[in-house]
Amino acid sequence: MKAVKCAIASFVLLFLFSCNTEYEFSNIPCFLVIDNATHNDPTLAGSLNPMSSGIFCYISIISKSGVQYFAFTDNNGNNSTSIFNAIDSKRSLLPGINNGIFVGYSIFDPHVLYAYDRQCPNCTDPNNPIKQRNPLTMSTNGIATCAKCGRQYDMNNGGIISKGAAGEKMIRYRVASTNPFGVLNVNN
Repeated sequence: MKAVKCAIASFVLLFLFSCNTEYEFSNIPCFLVIDNATHNDPTLAGSLNPMSSGIFCYISIISKSGVQYFAFTDNNGNNSTSIFNAIDSKRSLLPGINNGIFVGYSIFDPHVLYAYDRQCPNCTDPNNPIKQRNPLTMSTNGIATCAKCGRQYDMNNGGIISKGAAGEKMIRYRVASTNPFGVLNVNN
């Protein structure tokens, strides 16, 4: 009986100390919904295909002559735009701090779809993160780089710092996608 109590106590302690108290997802406002069944954008679809892991797409909203578009650029150099439809125009979209997020599946775990803010997390004023403008750029191998601090972040590995001074990993949002030509939903 004493051995059983010790085993239970050990299990409870192990459970309590193994819990990760770090917040995985940001509380910074982000809301983006794109129905790729309507837009049929191949650049976005490439990053939403788990069979194409390691392809990350930068998504932003741009205006041309007063008309809004989604702009897509992937880390293979593909670019495209898609005009807002009536439903897109009615939504209050907020694609991250710098009007941009990165989405894609990890090469290490093709079952994990990531969504990161384009803002460098280590060049952000914690008292006012919304007004910061230190955007990250991405390379073909899924590395995001900050021109200001020089840190490099591995988007395939949870946005951790892969080169540079210690600090916070990339700002991450909740993301879901029904399929490459389905609905993408990014929020916090």
